[in-house]
Amino acid sequence: MDKKLKNKKRVSPSATAFIGAFITLVGGFFLSYNYIQSQKVLAFDTMSQAFYDGNVVENLQVELIEEEEKKEELKPTEFTGEIRDDYIGYLTIPKINLTKGFLDYRSAENNVDKNLLVVSGSNYPDTEKGNFIIAGHSGTGWNSFFNDLYRLGREDLIYISYQGKKYEYKIVNIYTQAKTGKLAVYRDYDKTTLTLITCTNNDSTTQTVYIAELTNIEE
Repeated sequence: MDKKLKNKKRVSPSATAFIGAFITLVGGFFLSYNYIQSQKVLAFDTMSQAFYDGNVVENLQVELIEEEEKKEELKPTEFTGEIRDDYIGYLTIPKINLTKGFLDYRSAENNVDKNLLVVSGSNYPDTEKGNFIIAGHSGTGWNSFFNDLYRLGREDLIYISYQGKKYEYKIVNIYTQAKTGKLAVYRDYDKTTLTLITCTNNDSTTQTVYIAELTNIEE
């Protein structure tokens, strides 16, 4: 018993100090790592938020006005009825298991921080040769509804349920643009199209645009 006690007492102060320093170093590393990661997430969310908090939507309207000049017979969707704050339709993308409702573009809840954003000045799916434009967040937040759009490719299908009909679209083009505050929409003006917009995956300097063309309508 005495020998065991003596052996326990033989742990030197320097060894104890080394162990303590090691534990402190490891703990400090994990605390620093968690802090750095949290700052990265905050920075990403801030960049994503900045994309929509600026004048991007306003400049989208400028681009749409240019489109109307090219196709004078196409006019933005207009409503004379009461503004609705409930979903008027649904966007479904089977490949990424996404189904999300969208609102009347005049609704106060038609906000990219709360829902998908139906861009004012675009056309709803029932407008022949029109362009229905929806923007959404990508990133880490709860409202990052378009976070998995980067997995989509040409020929993938997208569906819009609206006014008792189901509109099927096929992606025909995907491109990125720098975040300059102005977004160009390149599409075939003889086709009825759907345009989705979000921040580019793992690139805070660009935004990605998905152009899809109408292929079928189901009652």
